Amino acid sequence: MKPLLSLLAASSILLAQQPGDAEKLIAAADCSGCHAVDHQIVGPAYSDIAKRYAGQSDAVAKLSARIRDGGGGMTAHPNLTEAQRGSIVAWILTQTAAPVKTASNADAPFSPFAEGKPGKVTRDVFHGYQFFNSYCYRCHGTDATGGQLAPDLRHSLTAGMTQQAFMAIAMTGKADKGMPAWAGFLTEGDVTDIYKYVKGRSLDLIPVGRPASEQDK
Repeated sequence: MKPLLSLLAASSILLAQQPGDAEKLIAAADCSGCHAVDHQIVGPAYSDIAKRYAGQSDAVAKLSARIRDGGGGMTAHPNLTEAQRGSIVAWILTQTAAPVKTASNADAPFSPFAEGKPGKVTRDVFHGYQFFNSYCYRCHGTDATGGQLAPDLRHSLTAGMTQQAFMAIAMTGKADKGMPAWAGFLTEGDVTDIYKYVKGRSLDLIPVGRPASEQDK
């Protein structure tokens, strides 16, 4: 066990000497598309991982192998060196922020409109409209009206698809059905905005075409 503990200590020293290196590796490996420090996106929060592995002498070896091999929906990263994986793991194990509890779809009424501006959608929703009609429309139909290559997402949401499920599918894709993984291209915020737009369309709150935005004069 001592070599493993030594690896953790050495990685921690490396991070202390070169702050930000692990974050750069994480960004380059597109980890942020599925993980955040204090809340779940697709995979668990880094703080949850740190809590789960706290006090385990083989934590570095286990997590390093998981990063390398992937599995369970996680993408493999065989191109990362042992030292790079060790640096990432050491950083993850220091993340102790309390996870943020995200509200479920049913926790609060949904409105796509900006406060005090009737009929004008928020910046987030308008951003989602722009992204949907730039990328998602090819398979899911312009203005989320449904397409021949992929499901009508309005129906998916009204049938019970949660925001978490929407996020997971968007980020990791469905290779067997031709759905690409958008992690690394779209951010968590981008996909959240797309979800808000589709949610508004599914509730017939947002019309077909360009919605009026709170940014409009």
